Amino acid sequence: MAPLLEPSTGFKFDNVKRNQQLSHMGHSLPRATKTGTTIVGLIFKDGIILGADTRATSGPIVADKNCEKIHFLAPNMYCCGAGTAADTEFTTNMISSQLALHSLNTGRESRVATAMTMLKQYLFKYQGHIGAYLVLGGYDVTGPHLYTIYAHGSTDKLPYVTMGSGSLAAMSIFESRWRPGLSREEGIELVKDAIEAGIFNDLGSGSNVDVCVITNGDVEYLRNYVMPNERVVKEQTYTFAPGTTEFVVPKPAAQHSEEEGTAMDVSA
Repeated sequence: MAPLLEPSTGFKFDNVKRNQQLSHMGHSLPRATKTGTTIVGLIFKDGIILGADTRATSGPIVADKNCEKIHFLAPNMYCCGAGTAADTEFTTNMISSQLALHSLNTGRESRVATAMTMLKQYLFKYQGHIGAYLVLGGYDVTGPHLYTIYAHGSTDKLPYVTMGSGSLAAMSIFESRWRPGLSREEGIELVKDAIEAGIFNDLGSGSNVDVCVITNGDVEYLRNYVMPNERVVKEQTYTFAPGTTEFVVPKPAAQHSEEEGTAMDVSA
């Protein structure tokens, strides 16, 4: 019989023992880049409202001031992503295509629980090495549903949820003001305030507020619903009169070498 070949795709852990040996020798292993985000979701009387900030970070660097963190999954459901930007984007794109095929095969609109199961099974398979932390919201034949999905595959189903580095600030807003039966306007305002709490109290979150309202048969994506960090006109100018600062014109390198070579010897 032919020997079984290892699959050529997926994650490999061939270098685990090598990395342990390097660590014992005093070499430090590379650290994961810190990410930052504030994403939230809540149930109101007519459906689901999702919200997200728009700052993408790479450690201490702001990589993008106006990125999109609310991803399309199906016509009746959207998903907010926190964690590694590429992981959240490609994971949601892959599940979105699978949901489209599922809907075509069954002839029915996909259920939110189906998307949640696909996402958690996919993430559990990779044991957290795919850094996608998701807030899934949608409206199907059984009503509105709101889930959180963690990178290791665990899930929660709650009436209001927050995730990301600014989640504690956002949760403080939800816990003090959320109630059953919120109107559409009240829900949008509450989501906006929760995201702003993350923006102003978490260094990994910032820029603008995106909102997505999902109801029975309708979705409204409010891109840049609020822009609380717009640039203002500078109060002072930085123009100075000529001659304020003295400076010396540097000489070319060739001129320096000629002067050094022709200097007269005055030693005794």
